[in-house]
Amino acid sequence: MGSAQSAATEAKQLIHYRSDSGVAVIEINDPPANTYSYEMNRQFDDAILTARMDSDVHVIVLTGAGEKFFSAGANIQMLTEVGPTFRYYFCLHANETLLRLENTPKLVIAALNGHCVGGGLEIALAADLRVARKDAGKIGLPEINLGVLPGTGGTQRLSRILGKSKAIELMVTGKTVSFDEAKQLGLVNEIFERDSFMDRVMEYAHQFCPPNKAAKAVGRIKRAVQTGWEIPLEAGLALERENQQLLFESEDAKEGLAAYIEKRPAKFSGK
Repeated sequence: MGSAQSAATEAKQLIHYRSDSGVAVIEINDPPANTYSYEMNRQFDDAILTARMDSDVHVIVLTGAGEKFFSAGANIQMLTEVGPTFRYYFCLHANETLLRLENTPKLVIAALNGHCVGGGLEIALAADLRVARKDAGKIGLPEINLGVLPGTGGTQRLSRILGKSKAIELMVTGKTVSFDEAKQLGLVNEIFERDSFMDRVMEYAHQFCPPNKAAKAVGRIKRAVQTGWEIPLEAGLALERENQQLLFESEDAKEGLAAYIEKRPAKFSGK
């Protein structure tokens, strides 16, 4: 990639970040297809760290700018202009960025406002929950049609969510499915109406924030599952105990237990 072109791309704001009452919204901003580049991934990485380090943020929402796409994945034009070493490091950096999402003990929700294909789905697979805008697009990993595989986590995460056989079927056929079909498969958790989509997404996200939920407990449930999934059961149980002990020492655990005894709704503070 020429240095002038790279500098121009880097200067563009490719990720929009905002926070709203405990929810950080990270928006992929390169419409119409919201394809991503190395420069976008660097901004995405920075936004994840911003949300992680903000003690007032309890939930992270990922979405795409515009009406048509959550993301169509990697910028193919960019990939044709760079060499194999750049492509390798590009994939490595994407892997590291998405692992950062999974390693952050805050709930991550992918809000699929439009088509979610290729690397776009690979981003969404790294979220903890996926919600979709009704009849707004297709979802799938069609990289086989380019003669390559889903190279930023798709082969690993899709198989862990859907099981090996169904994941292999979707990837080797390159089939994309509707959001309704994706919900039946267990790939999408909820579908919201088109006209009120982001309002519903924010309402959905806020249910996991104080005072509605103990955000530390939400985050530790995520960490116990994300890490425990990959290790032997005995080690996973030890991880669960350690997370539980951290929560027992929290103000929210004291509030939750007291509210139960006093037969009243708990009001959590996130502490």
